[in-house]
Amino acid sequence: MRRLLFLLPVAVFLAVIAGFMAGLRHDPSVLPSMLIGKPLPTFALAPMRPGEQGLASAELTGEPVMVNVFASWCAVCKEEHPMLMALRSQGVKIVGLDWREDAGAGARWLEANGDPYVRAGNDASGRAGIDMGVSGAPETFIVDRQGRVRYRQVGEITPEVWSQTLAPLMARLRAES
Repeated sequence: MRRLLFLLPVAVFLAVIAGFMAGLRHDPSVLPSMLIGKPLPTFALAPMRPGEQGLASAELTGEPVMVNVFASWCAVCKEEHPMLMALRSQGVKIVGLDWREDAGAGARWLEANGDPYVRAGNDASGRAGIDMGVSGAPETFIVDRQGRVRYRQVGEITPEVWSQTLAPLMARLRAES
C-alpha cells in the first residue's frame, strides 16, 4: 500500500510533464477558423475615401482573393505592408478591411505608404471583423472563387508564409475550375 501511495504522485507528475510536452508541439500562431469551407460572412463596408467603392463580401467571387485585415494603428501591419506591396506588384488580388478605426486614418496611412489593395472598405465598428472571427490585426483570409474561406493566416505574411503556405494555396485555387 505504501508503494502505491509513493507511485501515485510520481504518476501524476509524469502525466503533467506529458501534457506539457504535447502542448509544446502546438503552434500558437495557428488559430483554427470556424469559417474554413464556409462562405465569407455577409458584409458591405463603406469606402475608405470619398468617391471610391467600398467592399462587399458579395463581390468577392469569380477568382481567388486575399482579404487582409489591417489598421493604421497596428505595428505588425506596418511590418507586413512591404510584403503586401510586393504581392500586389506580382498581380496577387488583395482586398483590404480597415478594422476598428475611422476611414480617414486608414486612407491617410495608405496614401503615405502605398496601397496594395484593389479595393478596401472601412469596418469602423469592427462588426465585419467580429463576424469573420478576427482576433486582431493583421489577419488574412484566402477566399476561393465561390466566396468560401479556404485559409486563415493570423499575423504577418512573411516571405516564408507566402512561399510555403499561401502561394501554393492560391495557385491551387486558381487552377480549380
